[in-house]
Amino acid sequence: MAQQSTIPAFCLEYWQNKAVEWGQATTLASQQDVCLHLQQLKDFLQQIFQKLQHMNTTAAIKTFPLVGQLLGRLCWNPCVVADEESQRTLLQCLWCLYSAEPQNAIELKANDWIQSLIRHLISDSETENNSFIQILGYTSEEYHSNVVKCMVSSLVTELRESCCNGIHMPKRFTPDRLHSLSVFCIPLVTCSEAAPLIEALLTCCESGSGETLSADFLKAVGTALLQKKIGLQETVIIGLWLRYLPSLENVTLHLIETVVSIPHFSPQEMESLINDSLLPKASARHPHIFMIVDTIFRNILLESDGNLLVQTLMQMFTRSFIQALLFGEAQDKPPLKAFFPHNPQPLLMALLKHPSDVPSQVWPQHLLCIVETLKVAVEDKDNGGSQRGLFENWFLLVHCGDWVDIAAQQLIASKAETSEALLWLLAFYHHPNNENQQRTKLLAVARKVCDHLKVLFSSTTLSLSHLQTSLDLAEANSEESGSKYLFNQLFLNFLLFSAGGQVIAKDAVHLMTHGNLLNGISAMLAGAEHRLNSYGLMDYKAHRTLKLLQEHLKRKA
Repeated sequence: MAQQSTIPAFCLEYWQNKAVEWGQATTLASQQDVCLHLQQLKDFLQQIFQKLQHMNTTAAIKTFPLVGQLLGRLCWNPCVVADEESQRTLLQCLWCLYSAEPQNAIELKANDWIQSLIRHLISDSETENNSFIQILGYTSEEYHSNVVKCMVSSLVTELRESCCNGIHMPKRFTPDRLHSLSVFCIPLVTCSEAAPLIEALLTCCESGSGETLSADFLKAVGTALLQKKIGLQETVIIGLWLRYLPSLENVTLHLIETVVSIPHFSPQEMESLINDSLLPKASARHPHIFMIVDTIFRNILLESDGNLLVQTLMQMFTRSFIQALLFGEAQDKPPLKAFFPHNPQPLLMALLKHPSDVPSQVWPQHLLCIVETLKVAVEDKDNGGSQRGLFENWFLLVHCGDWVDIAAQQLIASKAETSEALLWLLAFYHHPNNENQQRTKLLAVARKVCDHLKVLFSSTTLSLSHLQTSLDLAEANSEESGSKYLFNQLFLNFLLFSAGGQVIAKDAVHLMTHGNLLNGISAMLAGAEHRLNSYGLMDYKAHRTLKLLQEHLKRKA
């Protein structure tokens, strides 16, 4: 190997020859020679970087034809890459050569080459038997983990010092350069060691003239988060959703698809899924996020003709959202009206009050208050009586469907005369677009079913034949799914809370779940389980019947 000597200050050819001579530093002699020349190499690379950062890719390659070969060979030399300063400068040079928007074949080819170099640097497949790494006492995996950590650390330091100092942005951190760096970092997105760099890019201040970071980078980060291949701080994830809405939409759709595809989630499992998605917390902090998530829920609900699993998901999301809103940071907390701008304030306050915050003996009065307020909002021709107003208030009722569940229970279990108001609430919930004549007919049938069930409520010697009259009546008036859901909600509450319901529960549910109603029954049972567990209803018989029905439905699915 050549001895240390005076080297021309800027001689690409000399260092190119050196890089060829060293190869991948597989011999002790080549490793010693790299170490001997390392400081001069670092000075030389810094000079190259100073020149490259003022050129585009095409100009740089024409001016320094050997620069690509030199940088490529050095990236494959573990002795060079192991030095943090050398690695940082190599990355800076590669970054300068990367084109965020390639204009010609040369720049396209350069981008592919740089991406392959980055993949090499973060992969440990090529260095399994490298003697230099063995001398350092590292395994191949440990060595590459450290390489990535050093790479990330140097880039994060530069970003934090230069990009977000609030005073000026050096030339290499112009919006174009930040865009290039974000594209440059796409191969690193799924590396756990790269999380600080991803966070630094996502929190780097905006230029004010539109999105600085590459859409492909933002998409890659969103996909990696969705697939749980990277972990980022909550504030960074929420920041990503605010600047790249497709990532927020994908998370919401993924949550809905997960719940709908596995209908037998317990309320606890569904609540865990919802909270893990971070959507309730993000929605509580940013009305804009809530509006987008809510719009997706609405569209899916309408497209699925009021799918009860989607309704159940909306209700559980709303519970978590309200919790996050109540117990979040008090500073700059948005008012409720910011999230529900089209609903009357009295209705909003009545529905969003959680049932557990209202004594059970006061539930009947509170339900009557909800019905009266809702009727005014729906039938007010100057405000809520429009089609939009009707559906805005129906969506709010779906969000707060716990009160509808309680109304169904009250209708069956109460010894008082069947309440027209509570029947109207159930009819509106399951059939919001019914005309007056249709609703009047549905209410009349529902009242007959309800009155019949109330007569049987205290009987301990029930048989399926006792229910047959009500089942036949419901079947004859269930042309639409909404009507079937209404009658099934009454029947389920009867089976859960009546004295003899447990005896006929399985046979009755078998008759209720023909067609495509199985998932709807599962959703209603999930709501009942939440109600029994959360509202202090210590009804052990109802708990036993509930478990019996859930196990029966799982076997039937």
